Amino acid sequence: MSKTDDVANLSFEAAMRELEDIVSTLEKGNVDLDKSIALYERGEILKKHCESLLKSAEARIEKIVQGPEGGAAGVAPLDVD
Repeated sequence: MSKTDDVANLSFEAAMRELEDIVSTLEKGNVDLDKSIALYERGEILKKHCESLLKSAEARIEKIVQGPEGGAAGVAPLDVD
């Protein structure tokens, strides 16, 4: 299993937690260079995964359309403009 494959199965929340842990570890600066590079690469993969999940979620968001009586009349695609 590649690094990308295992990330593809992570939820957004799990990927963000791991990414936050990586950032915290790198900010402390007490990791050798090779490990820092590996963590950075993993962080990039996680970042791209999170961005993809957010983009997918954004595409699914719908807004409620209000009917003439003021109640919900259905849904319509979200205007992202």
